Amino acid sequence: MNKTIKVAATLTVAGVLALTGCGGDSDAASDKTTLNLVGYSVLEQANKGVIAAFEKTDAGKDVTFKESYGASGDQSRAVVAGAKADEVHLSLEPDVTRLVGEGLVAEDWKDNDTQGICTKSVVVFVVQKGNPKGIESWDDLIESGVGIVTPNPASSGSAKWNLLAAYGAAKDEGGSDEAAQEYMTQFFANVAALPDSGRDATTAFTSGTGDVLLSYENEAILARQSGQDFDYVIPDETLSIDNACALIKDAPKAATDFLDFQKSADGQKLYAATGYRPLVDVGDLEVEGANDPTDPFPAPGKLLTIDGDFGGWDEANSTFFGDGEDGNPLGILTQIQAEAGQ
Repeated sequence: MNKTIKVAATLTVAGVLALTGCGGDSDAASDKTTLNLVGYSVLEQANKGVIAAFEKTDAGKDVTFKESYGASGDQSRAVVAGAKADEVHLSLEPDVTRLVGEGLVAEDWKDNDTQGICTKSVVVFVVQKGNPKGIESWDDLIESGVGIVTPNPASSGSAKWNLLAAYGAAKDEGGSDEAAQEYMTQFFANVAALPDSGRDATTAFTSGTGDVLLSYENEAILARQSGQDFDYVIPDETLSIDNACALIKDAPKAATDFLDFQKSADGQKLYAATGYRPLVDVGDLEVEGANDPTDPFPAPGKLLTIDGDFGGWDEANSTFFGDGEDGNPLGILTQIQAEAGQ
């Protein structure tokens, strides 16, 4: 039997809620390799333990990091515009494929054991302590008087996961795309705030905006570890969140070593410490901040996937989030959001 491994993060509320932009500075010593790590906002605190552990390995002993975190789409566009990067670890696949199209990332970036994924989570509902409005299901989100906080899909990758989870669950319940679109119209009518990123959305909710925050499970767990006193609900039907990672072409060997460490059992155990669902077997876990620390990652009743339920990201992005430029039609959710004045 695997020995239970207790993984608990010692974090500060400021660490969870503050977005600093850039992380550690490079070591001035000439024998050091500096890796430029560009990530989506929610990843910032989780990477602290992973980077610290890697730096203690033989492969990482002469490596330092420069980190930049922000809304996933904005980060991807920044790299296209010239921001330094050796590894990108972003919320969703299209933010990496944009870099493939620009010739910055190799076309075979997904040809590996994890299909280009470094971290995994699911969409959850974050609610006030005690869940005073009894929010347990997707139907509860469109009740009168319920204020929803979710990031803006124009800038944030987490927003797209959230909205597709809502759409997929509504389609399954209503039996058609028409039913799902009607649901999303009511959903956007209840939106109280659309912050730029997942981290900004958490800050807005914990500052008193709205009744329910659509969030990553790991973000909810991490915030609770840091002293936030709220509850979270895993809906019976939700969406698997698969966060993409890739190396920029000509990145140094140290970048490959770090990427391998992130995907290893040791790296995944550390990501699990801050609420990510492990990609590989890491043994039994006890995760502080989870609803049940001894069973931190229960399987939902139905787990939707981008590939299985939405035809992959290329199709999902154009169908639901198209911006109407270059003669292309507006995406279904882009149009519904615009019509709601959001």
